[in-house]
Amino acid sequence: MTLSDADIRRCATRLHEAERSRVQIRQLSQDFPDITIEDAYAIQKAWITIKVAEGRIIKGHKIGLTSKAMQSALNIDEPDSGVLLDDMFFADGGTVPSDRFIATRIEAELAFVMKQRLSGPDCTLFDVLNATDFVVPALEILDTRIERVDAETRATRKIFDTIADNAANAGIVLGGRPLRPLDADLRWIGALCYKNGQLEETGLAAGVLNHPATAVAWLANKVAAQELALEPGQVVLAGSFIRPIEARKGDTIQADYGPYGTVSCYFA
Repeated sequence: MTLSDADIRRCATRLHEAERSRVQIRQLSQDFPDITIEDAYAIQKAWITIKVAEGRIIKGHKIGLTSKAMQSALNIDEPDSGVLLDDMFFADGGTVPSDRFIATRIEAELAFVMKQRLSGPDCTLFDVLNATDFVVPALEILDTRIERVDAETRATRKIFDTIADNAANAGIVLGGRPLRPLDADLRWIGALCYKNGQLEETGLAAGVLNHPATAVAWLANKVAAQELALEPGQVVLAGSFIRPIEARKGDTIQADYGPYGTVSCYFA
């Protein structure tokens, strides 16, 4: 790590204020050119600590950057992760307050709801399937509290910025028909994603590291280094298998998972 404890706390506070004010901050990678992945996760952890101190409850995790294309674009070789909090969950078919966010985008994913504690460091895909209670279609609501493009240098966000920004997570909608993890080949579950009735994106869950449970295993192994685990009842978003869809006030987003139902939300 290259950042001091004071720098980490200051960055976390800036992110917290950016979310509350809906005014983005400058890229941390511009302010701290030597920032590391470890620094970024430390900032994320400090920000979550602020939220928990204010009464929020940790309800699970999200995994991002699971596609090879996205990893190559950011010059990384593994996904990233963030934390799901209780106020991030919205009802299927319900309204999402657009004035709570800055620049929303939506992704289609599968969510794993854990039945048993899942810990690394040697967690496998099969361990994930055994420890999962059920899998359910989901939409992830993304937001960015950090500028995507720097006004001065025109530099785009780096992986460090995304990780510090809680892996861009802002919300989650669970819906459709839950299924037991061995009742289907999860790789072949697909989604047709619509905005205001127009088809925008399609994809298969195999786009997530060839099997979404592989992403969950990666996360269990990753957090084991911090002596953490995936706990019973927690929700884990395994990663998107579509490109993000921009969403603004007045938009309705729906993902059709075929035999596994639909999940939708309206930005009011």
